[in-house]
Amino acid sequence: MAEEKKKLPYVLEKKNGWEVITSDEREKAYQLSDKYISFMSKVKTEREFVKESIRILEEEGFVSIDKKESLKPGDKVYWNFRNKFLTAAVVGKDPVSKGVNIVASHVDVPHIDIKPYPIYEDSELAYINSHYYGGIKKFTWPAIPLALHGVVVKSDGEVVEVVIGEDESDPVLTITDIAIHIARKIQLGKNISEAVPGENLDPLVGSVPDTELDEKEKDKVKKYILKLLYNKYGITEEDLVGAELQLVPAWSARYVGLDKGAIGAFGHDDRVCGYTSLAALLDIEGVPQRTAIAMFFDKEEIGSVGNTSSASYFVDRTLADLLYLTGESTDARTLMLAWDSTAVLSADVDAAYDPLWKGAYDPSNSPYLGYGVTLTKYTGSGGKYHANDAHAEFYAKMKKLFKDNSVVWQTGELGKVDEGGGGTVAGDFANRGADVVDIGPAVLGLHTPFEVVSVIDTYYSYKAFKVFYEKYTK
Repeated sequence: MAEEKKKLPYVLEKKNGWEVITSDEREKAYQLSDKYISFMSKVKTEREFVKESIRILEEEGFVSIDKKESLKPGDKVYWNFRNKFLTAAVVGKDPVSKGVNIVASHVDVPHIDIKPYPIYEDSELAYINSHYYGGIKKFTWPAIPLALHGVVVKSDGEVVEVVIGEDESDPVLTITDIAIHIARKIQLGKNISEAVPGENLDPLVGSVPDTELDEKEKDKVKKYILKLLYNKYGITEEDLVGAELQLVPAWSARYVGLDKGAIGAFGHDDRVCGYTSLAALLDIEGVPQRTAIAMFFDKEEIGSVGNTSSASYFVDRTLADLLYLTGESTDARTLMLAWDSTAVLSADVDAAYDPLWKGAYDPSNSPYLGYGVTLTKYTGSGGKYHANDAHAEFYAKMKKLFKDNSVVWQTGELGKVDEGGGGTVAGDFANRGADVVDIGPAVLGLHTPFEVVSVIDTYYSYKAFKVFYEKYTK
C-alpha cells in the first residue's frame, strides 16, 4: 500500500472544488445553477435585474421600506431607487450603529446603447444608430443575433417596456460584418482594436420600404420601421429620443462542456455575484447577529458615476433609514461610526486563467476555473492605481471565516503586472470608512457577449456570501 502523503502545515495546498465538494453540496450547486441559468436567460438589463429581484424578494416576504414605520430584528425590507439601484436587508440583532454586513455587486454590464436619434436609413437599409457602453471588445459584437431591451417614456409619462428578439417568433437584429473577400485593406490589416470602429456597431433593423407611401417620399424603409413600432407599442420617433434601449445578445444562458461543469451567459460580470448574493440573503437561517444587506448597483462599468451607482448618496441613505427605523440617532457622527464598523464584500468577478492566452497571466497568481471563489486583495492597474487594497487584518478574517465554514477559495490578480487591470465598487465603500475586500468567481471570456463561469465557483460564491451574512462579526 502506498504511503499517504504527509501534509506540511506551513504549505498552502490549492484544492479543486470538484474534488472536495460533498455529494449533497454538489447537488445544491446544480440546483443553484439551474435557477441562475433561468434567471440569466430573461434578465438582460439592470432594470430587468431590479424588477425580477423585487418579484423574488416579495415572494420571500420582503416589503418596501416605504411601508415600514419601524424595524425590529428579523424584518426583511428592500429599497428601489430609480429602478436601477436595489438594496435588500434582513435586520439583525445588533444595533446598526455597531456596523452591518454588506455584499455589494453591480448589475450593469457592457452592452450597446442607442443614440438619441436612433433610426436612420442608408442605401434603402434601416439601422439603429448606437453608442457602446463600457469596456467591450468591439470586434466580438458583429454577426451575432441581437435583441432590443429597455424602456421608452411617452410624452404623457407612460413607460413602455420593449423586448424584441427573445421569443422564438420574434425577429432579431444583427450588426453586419464585411466579407472576408474584400476586407484585406479596410479591416484585416488594421490593429484589432480598430478593425470594427464604434460607429460601425449599428445593427440592421429593416430592409422593406413602406409601399403605401408616395413614390417620391424619402426614407421609406426607416418610416416603415417607425410605423411598425407605432403600431405595436404606440411610440413615435420623438418618444425614442431619450429612451433607454439596449442591444444585447439574443440567446439564453446554457451549460458549457459535455460535463456541464460551466455556465455560459451574457453578463456574468457581474450578475453572477448579484444573483448569488441575492440567493444567499434569501437563505439566511434565523435572525443574523448583524444586519445583512445586499446592494445591486448601476453604472459600475463606466466608472461608478451617477445617482444609481455606488458613489450615490443613496448608499448612505440606506444606513440612515436603518438607523432611524430601529430607533437610533441619525446624526452625522452616528452614521460615520456605523460605517467605521461595517464590513463589505465587494462582489465582482475576476479573469480566470486561460491556457489559450497564457502570455497575459502570471500563472502562480491567477484564479483558476473550478478552484472556488476568488478573494482578491487589491485591484487597480499600473502600480495599483485606483485600487482598493484590503487591509491584511480584514483579509485574514475572511480567510479564517471561509476556512472554518468549508468555503473553497483562491486568490489572484487580473493578469500580469502592467498587462492591464480593472476596478470595482470597493473604493466607494472604503472611502466611507468600511472594511472592504473584493470577492467573486473567476470568469473566462470576461467582457465578451458570452462569458463562462464554473458551476462550482458559482456555488462557493453563494456559500461565501451566506456565511458572511450569518456569521461575520467585528
